Amino acid sequence: MSARTSRYESDTPPAETVDVVVIGGGAAGLNGALMLARSRRSVVVIDNGTPRNAPAAAMHGFIVLDGTPPPEILKRGRQQVRQYGGQIVFGEVVAAEPAAPTADGDLRFTVTLAEHWGRSVVHCPYCHGWEVRDKPIGILATSPASLHHALLFRQLTDDLVYFTNGTVLDQDARARFAARNIRTIETEVQEVVNDDGGALAGLRLVDGTFVERRVIAVATQMHARTEGLDGLKLPMEDLPDNTGRRFASAMAGTTDVPGVWVAGNATDLTAQVGASAAAGALAGSHINALLATADTDAALAAAQAENAPA
Repeated sequence: MSARTSRYESDTPPAETVDVVVIGGGAAGLNGALMLARSRRSVVVIDNGTPRNAPAAAMHGFIVLDGTPPPEILKRGRQQVRQYGGQIVFGEVVAAEPAAPTADGDLRFTVTLAEHWGRSVVHCPYCHGWEVRDKPIGILATSPASLHHALLFRQLTDDLVYFTNGTVLDQDARARFAARNIRTIETEVQEVVNDDGGALAGLRLVDGTFVERRVIAVATQMHARTEGLDGLKLPMEDLPDNTGRRFASAMAGTTDVPGVWVAGNATDLTAQVGASAAAGALAGSHINALLATADTDAALAAAQAENAPA
């Protein structure tokens, strides 16, 4: 099992049809499920225990819960969803596709499961920055986004080195780095070097030079997880500067596929826990409102059919 995988007690997947299936049990998924469960909707969360912020020692930037380890937040979230009758299933979705609608036109989906199932190299100055403050940090450039990444980490340490790693720095970038005392190394990196205890010691360049660094920061390219969702044919869109790819969505997480919503990091790749939780809550309340309308339409149709003249 991956070190980033967190197993937990799993409910038995229901055999009957439920109102809503939430794929992903992070902040957005759990908060959306909470809103639905509190509205007395039958809801099942499918989650494989690998949240995006698994490498972070603690979650930051969210009042009251600042400093709380991500696994603890998710544990509490699962407990609260279950408190209102929601179910949490440990597993991984391998396929999700539309099923034949009911006779009265209700949308249906089939979800197939397969139970599948950072300390020195970091990516987010807001998730890890305080913990690596004042250490010798190296920015290993991966894209134009690394330039801004360097400025964010410069706020955290006076000892920052930018490894261009094959990327190009224009004169403006060089001047800005010089003004902030950010050292630039353009020699290609050959390898990461650990100390005798296995901790990160630094980077060795192709010319044999060793540059001591205790932390390496990398601006990652972010992609929404799409595994198992191909059958839904959800539209995707690329972010500027080749920084990632996400599910396209509109108000409250609606998509071009009727009956399917997305929220949190699936559509807002940089959202932190607070924003993801808020988006999940909004999507959940939106889903419940539409279900309430559908319930009323069905009840009205049944009443009219019962009272119709023979």
